Amino acid sequence: MTKFKLVCERVTQTARLMVGVPDYQAYLTHRKTTHPGQEIMSYEAFFRERQEARYAVGKGRFRGCC
Repeated sequence: MTKFKLVCERVTQTARLMVGVPDYQAYLTHRKTTHPGQEIMSYEAFFRERQEARYAVGKGRFRGCC
């Protein structure tokens, strides 16, 4: 991988994390190395799970990121 491509990927990753979009590639890497053999969520399921965790509604009240 060229250095330019790596820098572009890191900038994209940083921008996504800054606006709250979870990093699916980091999730895949983590699951494959730390939890081999276990099921891996699809991108859609991963995104939905992360959004629900971030903007969870518990007992009728919002308990979001703040």
